[in-house]
Amino acid sequence: MPIKTQILDATSDGIAAAAEILRGGGLVGFPTETVYGLGGDARDDRAVARIFEAKGRPHFNPLIVHVPDVETAQTYAVFSDQARALAASFWPGPLTMVLPLRADAGLSPLVTAGLASVALRVPAHPVARALLLAFDGPLAAPSANPSGRISPTRAAHVLAGLSGRIEAVLNAGPCAVGVESTIVGLAGAPLLLRPGGLPQEALEAALGAPLSFGGSAEKPNAPGQLASHYAPEAGVRLGVTNPTPDEVWVGFGPDCPAAVLNLSRSGDLIEAAAALFHTLRLADAMAGQGGIAFAPIPETGLGRAINDRLRRAAAPRN
Repeated sequence: MPIKTQILDATSDGIAAAAEILRGGGLVGFPTETVYGLGGDARDDRAVARIFEAKGRPHFNPLIVHVPDVETAQTYAVFSDQARALAASFWPGPLTMVLPLRADAGLSPLVTAGLASVALRVPAHPVARALLLAFDGPLAAPSANPSGRISPTRAAHVLAGLSGRIEAVLNAGPCAVGVESTIVGLAGAPLLLRPGGLPQEALEAALGAPLSFGGSAEKPNAPGQLASHYAPEAGVRLGVTNPTPDEVWVGFGPDCPAAVLNLSRSGDLIEAAAALFHTLRLADAMAGQGGIAFAPIPETGLGRAINDRLRRAAAPRN
């Protein structure tokens, strides 16, 4: 039976109401600086199972656990010197670290997909931080959208995909970063498991070494590794400079005057990342029976995260 999904304002009363829903095993969509997350108590098997059910997410795909600070994160995972260095440099912020799980962590095994590691993040968004403090516990929170579809950067996006499946959404307006967190694996040698809102160059500078790419679509050890992900209804082509007449062309930079939509007319990758998922939704609504064509985007800085999301959006659908 469908649930009546509440829309809560991001006030002290709204945050308190959201925390109470979470304490009762309910699910709440909430804003982070990257995208809206779908939060549930990471210690509660039933709440975590409901996250998978609401999203239609495969159970072999692990979830990110959100916590308010480094000290709390260290109660759930074993931190190396490299992990402590990255936490000092980039938390709170759009960085997720996959670390060895503590034996006494007390998290639901559904969160880690049965792996011996856990993905942890300390978000920077003030509403996310206030919710974590009000709830006073770890929140498992993948993106608040049906699995494999376009990630949500506004409360309306959450409602479009999950209304009737979750208890509430905390509305705090658009997300500033617009693509999910960068994921680094530190259960062994440092690995870039997912490009995201923190550029690879910044991580490599902090580590003093280059990052190798890791991860598998068949056996994911972190979120966001499935081959087909972030998918609109329409087909997607990438690196297009001459779209067909039935395609919605999404440009990047000043050299695409004929583009119907543009991620950033000035060629600003930060602006493009923040606009990506909302623009993808607009293009999908405009495409009808046609497709969506994206202009080339540089493979540097945040461009890596944008291109990663677009490649998965364009991948063959299962």
